[in-house]
Amino acid sequence: MAETLLALDDVRAGYGESVVLDGISLELAEGGSLAVLGRNGVGKTTLLLTIMGFTRVVSGSMRWRGRDIGRVAPHRRARLGIGWVAQEREIFASLTVEENLTVAARAGRWDVPAVYRLFPRLAERRRNMGSHLSGGEQQMLAIARALTTNPALLLLDEPLEGLAPIIVEELAEAIGRMMAEEGTAVVLVEQHTDVALSLARDAVVIERGAIALRGSSRTMMADQSSLDRLIGLNLTAADDRGR
Repeated sequence: MAETLLALDDVRAGYGESVVLDGISLELAEGGSLAVLGRNGVGKTTLLLTIMGFTRVVSGSMRWRGRDIGRVAPHRRARLGIGWVAQEREIFASLTVEENLTVAARAGRWDVPAVYRLFPRLAERRRNMGSHLSGGEQQMLAIARALTTNPALLLLDEPLEGLAPIIVEELAEAIGRMMAEEGTAVVLVEQHTDVALSLARDAVVIERGAIALRGSSRTMMADQSSLDRLIGLNLTAADDRGR
């Protein structure tokens, strides 16, 4: 049985005096994958920011490989092996693709050739500035750059948002390959519910800052009535052409 990588126990967290997460408890095993679903504004991004250390934790505990990281600074969490791809991507626009990939790289299986194999488009554009990439290519670069830090856990905040269907399919395939072939643990926040459930082994649905539904992705796929009630209309990659 895989060891527990990350464990949150009854975490309440938010910003300033505002509490957004209200009693979140979850565990993720080494090499595990978790889809975080829910309507806009329910606390999904706040969950990722809390794991990274960017929110105020009011109560509860957070452990990384058994170690309490509640007071560990974000940059130290990154060094422990937590990678993060923000919704805004935050690539270095004035650096080339290859410079983006090497600026924070650490030794490990995810070196530049490895991420080029995962994202062949980036290899073709290795000398292009970040500002000269399409939105989909910037998202690939953001994920690839996080991978070159060789994290044990990668947090992905809506990586498919606003992308053309063909790019959604390409990125989803790469993310799935990354998880299946390399054993990188992933927490995936995503509005494409069907895609997220097809990629992750387990899933939770957040409602008003609390977990309203949890289980295996396969079980959740079969419970369409609960998904409709908690999430509402779910756009698939095929339905997303107008975005």
